[in-house]
Amino acid sequence: MDELFGPPAGEGPLADRMRPRTLDEVAGQDHIVGPGRLLRRAIQADRLSSIIFYGPPGTGKTSLARVIANTTKSAFESLNAVLSGIKDIREAIDRSNERRRLYNKRTILFVDEVHRWNKAQQDALLPWVENGTVILVGATTENPFFEVNKALVSRSRIFQLKSLSAPDLLKTARRALADRERGYGVWRVSFEAGALEHLVEVSGGDARSLLNALELAVETSLDSWPPREGADVFISLQASEESIQRRAVLYDKEGDYHYDTISAFIKSVRGSDPDAALYWLAKMVRAGEDPAFIFRRMTVLASEDVGLADPQALAVVLSCAESFRRIGFPEGNYPLAHACLYLATAPKSNSAMAFFDALGEVEKEDAEVPNHLRDASRDAEGFGHGEGYVYPHAYRDHWAAQQYLPSSLKGKTFYMPSTSGYEGKIRDEVQRRREIQAAVILEEDDGQILSWSSSSKGRDGWYKRLEAERSGRLIAERDRIFAALEPSRHHRILVPCANDGLLLWEALRRAPEGLTAAVVDDEAAREALGWFAGTFDLDQTEFPKIAVLSETNGAVIPRPASSESLFGTPVFDRIALRWRGGKAPAIEETAEAAFNLLEKDGIIAVLASPPAMGQRLSAALAEFYEKSPAECPGIHGSGLSRFREADEDFFRPSKDPWTWDAGLVIKAFTRAGFGVSDEIVENKEDRVLTEADVERWFDREKSAWGRRMAGALGDEQIGAFKTALRRCGTVTWRWKSLFLRARR
Repeated sequence: MDELFGPPAGEGPLADRMRPRTLDEVAGQDHIVGPGRLLRRAIQADRLSSIIFYGPPGTGKTSLARVIANTTKSAFESLNAVLSGIKDIREAIDRSNERRRLYNKRTILFVDEVHRWNKAQQDALLPWVENGTVILVGATTENPFFEVNKALVSRSRIFQLKSLSAPDLLKTARRALADRERGYGVWRVSFEAGALEHLVEVSGGDARSLLNALELAVETSLDSWPPREGADVFISLQASEESIQRRAVLYDKEGDYHYDTISAFIKSVRGSDPDAALYWLAKMVRAGEDPAFIFRRMTVLASEDVGLADPQALAVVLSCAESFRRIGFPEGNYPLAHACLYLATAPKSNSAMAFFDALGEVEKEDAEVPNHLRDASRDAEGFGHGEGYVYPHAYRDHWAAQQYLPSSLKGKTFYMPSTSGYEGKIRDEVQRRREIQAAVILEEDDGQILSWSSSSKGRDGWYKRLEAERSGRLIAERDRIFAALEPSRHHRILVPCANDGLLLWEALRRAPEGLTAAVVDDEAAREALGWFAGTFDLDQTEFPKIAVLSETNGAVIPRPASSESLFGTPVFDRIALRWRGGKAPAIEETAEAAFNLLEKDGIIAVLASPPAMGQRLSAALAEFYEKSPAECPGIHGSGLSRFREADEDFFRPSKDPWTWDAGLVIKAFTRAGFGVSDEIVENKEDRVLTEADVERWFDREKSAWGRRMAGALGDEQIGAFKTALRRCGTVTWRWKSLFLRARR
């Protein structure tokens, strides 16, 4: 038996009495009002801009508005869109103007059910939101991007509230039962095993529904009225079941739930999950969705997502649709489920999407039909149309290689067969025929090959190409890191070693409703990133938090106490770290700091390029020597061997800070307590070796590597190596990186 304590019955329904009064009392919604989140910071700083709360009933939209009213120093006005019109809006605006004029005081205007206002009513509010006379706080259960004036939405930030989890609902119920002022805390309320859990489960994430059911269960279980203080109240499982009936399926045939549910169904079928597909199908049927609509979407899916991997899928769906048309409900549930399960378990291919690539090419260029493919029945004699056409049926296997695309699209491919099902069987044949066809087409060309040399006039263009290659690599590294992090809009993301901003701006885009924080090496870097952030159209509360780390242990990630003082939160959900080559960072200290700073199930993604895994200059020189020995005077095989030995010896594991490698990083994060997965990434890019590069590498005063080479090789040999390297021009620069994903 579960025994609990709570407050006495007061005026008004329990759900209204128990509305949160502070941010800490808000149940759930940690993704928008948790420590460090954007909305929490804006409310606490009283720097709120216009916002719209969007979510299912009972998730706390109105409650959050009341918390804002209790927190802000601004005046707070409230309207219900169902009960008010343009006259009420004008009166609220007049009062806001007067406060602004007389007291220089802002007004926050809360509009409940804002989607209920028609276009004219929403337009009446727009100018006053735009000029700052009022700060709008709207609440809606409908998607604001469809149901609210686009101009109003563009001037507001949208925060989506989620249905409450079972632990959040249980916490809400226990708070109501323990609160002596607003709930039932003056009585001793106890539950039969499973009774309270039943209320939580059937309320379906709706706190209002839960509290209403709890109120009914408690007050219908009283022995007398009014009960004495400290009276025992027992809630049986039967009373709990009678207090809340089976919940209605949250669905509407024209709104968000309609589109979201069919989207979930399609994605489940596409993802080959028959269990999820059946669940979403059942939800649509239970809510009264038109079966013809479901069959239409499955017909599209049979071609779009199954396609040639199973050519029978389309026939099965059409056959099931016809069967349903003949028999109807309830027996029609069988062909509905038949089609659903067939599609969900079929092999998948979206190769039919190739049509849209072809359509895009047509829109770019309306190419002429090649002469040999033109209609010979009309103009063969006068224009030679059709001349040169090869008739496939006259050849073995009923196929002959010839050009079918327009001349401007020679060699272009649109269709890429998948390896799934039936399509996998035809893939090799399609590819083989393309190879033969390409050979035939190439024979028809003049064979001219364009070449480039480092001394040609195209050198500037060459540098630009190298720069583009590097940009592509950086983008690929950034995308790899964020794919591993799987960030959500509300996540708190920390970017250590953020001097270049590569990961910082992506984190800011990925988590606009959370927190983006960065650690840099010095004040100059912090100022530079702060200036760049100022070029974004951001409110002050939306800026990334950038700090210079003053930790003394060498870690690039702060401890929780330092993080709270720097960023306002002692924990983060994600950490994105890109360690470039250089002296060894404090690897073990950084791994330990990351473990302490991350939430449970938090993730850190690390891309590290240790010097020990980098390109060896001796290897680049040996490759050039092999191709062009005449360009390498004074160099011979034994000298190159000594160079290679000295080069490799420098990077062997030792106490030298330049010799750290992937193993040290993996070991440190494993020892810190993370679950680690790792991958070695092969990199290469064309690089132009400049004279400045060569001098910098061999500088024995500033380069540890240069000092080691000088001691091992001697001045004469080094002089010959430097001369040859200056003549290399472009080399293929190869190195390896460690990509590590660690979950706490």
